[in-house]
Amino acid sequence: MHDEALDLSRLRPALPSPLEPVEDERFTRHSVTLLLKRDDLIHPDLPGNKWRKLGPNLRAAAGRTVLTFGGAYSNHLRATAAAGRLLGFPTVGVVRGDELAHRPLNPSLARCAADGMRLHFVDRSTYRAKTSPEVLDGLLSLFGECVVVPEGGSNALAVRGCTELGRELRGPAGTVAVACGTGGTLAGLAAGLGPEQHALGIPVLRGGFLGETVRALQEEAFGGPAGRWSLDERFHFGGYARTTAGLHAFADDFEDRHGLPVERLYVAKLLYALTVLAGEGAFAPGSTVTAVVTGRPDAPQGPQVVPSGSR
Repeated sequence: MHDEALDLSRLRPALPSPLEPVEDERFTRHSVTLLLKRDDLIHPDLPGNKWRKLGPNLRAAAGRTVLTFGGAYSNHLRATAAAGRLLGFPTVGVVRGDELAHRPLNPSLARCAADGMRLHFVDRSTYRAKTSPEVLDGLLSLFGECVVVPEGGSNALAVRGCTELGRELRGPAGTVAVACGTGGTLAGLAAGLGPEQHALGIPVLRGGFLGETVRALQEEAFGGPAGRWSLDERFHFGGYARTTAGLHAFADDFEDRHGLPVERLYVAKLLYALTVLAGEGAFAPGSTVTAVVTGRPDAPQGPQVVPSGSR
């Protein structure tokens, strides 16, 4: 593998990503300025925090096979598969749910397969134990030497990669908010912001475990706490990949108002949370709030594909 094959700059990422002001009366009537950090525009195949988190891991992998984990609709699996196609290295996706192995691939997994990812389906108890030496040893014996990247891509390398997001946002915004899945983006974002700024995480999963995860990631990446951050756990809408008719209506309305395609599982929950918080007076009059747009809605996909075991 030539080094140039791992030069991510040849993919021409749009960095720093644009910062766009939004005129929205739900904020302006409280004298709050809303900005959108358009990380969804970084790259067509590796948008948002996927670029920031995967990039450092791919450089460290240096062209070796990357093995990683995700559910049936994982954005992280799709981004990893796309990176493998674009940069020419093999990828393996360990997918939660062995019942999926004999069903037609949904559009998300079909995209992974089309990009060359070998899909390996495991039962849910095995998936829960995916970080155990027994499970990892079994996977490595099956697929050979691999660089293992955790679910969601969140590890110390990814967290350090996300500090650049915070550095790009040093300045006007007192609060910078981001939707959270595995916590890596928030951990890095907080570390990169200025000392007077605050990172607000909006978890999209239920469970109340994310604070401990973010603290552990910062310990791993920086040796201890870094930056000011907090979580508001009220806006998961039932949990990961769960939405409601009300959330879809909010997202449709936001799209109509501002012409921004709103991804539903993360970005819609973030924007909804910020409108509620603005109405509650959580942001001081005259302050600026930045919402990090970490992804965009899925494009319509082609027909489903029947899997044929591990790929």
